[in-house]
Amino acid sequence: MLDLEMENVTVRYPDLPQPALDMPRLLVPAGSSLAVTGPSGAGKSTFINVITGLERPCAGAVRWKGQDIARLSEAARDRWRAKNVGLVMQEFHLFPGLDAMENVLLPARFRHPRLPAGLRDRAAHLLAQVGIGTGRRGVETFSRGEMQRVAIARALLAGPGVIVADEPTASLDSESGGVVCALLTALARTEGATLIVVTHDTALSGRLDRRIVLTGGRCTGDSAMEAA
Repeated sequence: MLDLEMENVTVRYPDLPQPALDMPRLLVPAGSSLAVTGPSGAGKSTFINVITGLERPCAGAVRWKGQDIARLSEAARDRWRAKNVGLVMQEFHLFPGLDAMENVLLPARFRHPRLPAGLRDRAAHLLAQVGIGTGRRGVETFSRGEMQRVAIARALLAGPGVIVADEPTASLDSESGGVVCALLTALARTEGATLIVVTHDTALSGRLDRRIVLTGGRCTGDSAMEAA
């Protein structure tokens, strides 16, 4: 399990008069779930980029289990992310022509000349958990809800300590979105992973332990503070 601590984190861009992200302090306990909400342009994408190491903040510390990834080089952040983070995006980034199993295994094939022992069995287990068979049908024939379930299985393959999802239900109908909501939260608990989700979906945010609101790069609402 990984806990997150952000301290005095600031991200500035030359064409913006105000910081894109200004986070004096944020603590997310290991194994908990957090919804990040807010209007367009509020800093949600910048927040995701910073906590996953895709972007280095201009100032401040981003500590996962005590390790400040803001101090790492770009290559080291890439290695850290591959080992520790499972990403689930609004667009599924699946490869047409490949079946569900091969899409789940593809990131591992990029990293390993030969698949580690047991990885195919884990992929099959994860696909079963999300309700997807291991047949040879190409993913381009899947519904959008099925594609997102394959993407969730892929994100969990390496057993990440944190799952980060960016608008995972935005392109789904309400029924498929509900299935994905339930899967994300249930699998995060089963895997013992910290779950952080950027979403406008109130059904999804309502399933999570805590909700923060970003406005203009700042945290302007926190359900943990409101409940205190």
